[in-house]
Amino acid sequence: MAKQPGLDGRSRDENGQTRAKNGNTRVDTLRETYGEDFGDEIRGDAHLDTLLDRTGFDSLSEYLRNRNK
Repeated sequence: MAKQPGLDGRSRDENGQTRAKNGNTRVDTLRETYGEDFGDEIRGDAHLDTLLDRTGFDSLSEYLRNRNK
């Protein structure tokens, strides 16, 4: 069975799970992937962990699923 490519260019672990984004990833870096309005409630030089803490989400996936609701 061929391996599936990683989500957003991320690699997969040996068990097939996509690796999580590092909490130290800057919001302005994530805006390159998810658009200029990503994390518009926080400055671009803040880290993903800070964005998640301030918005109350536990992961990038959860934030992406719920940010427009």
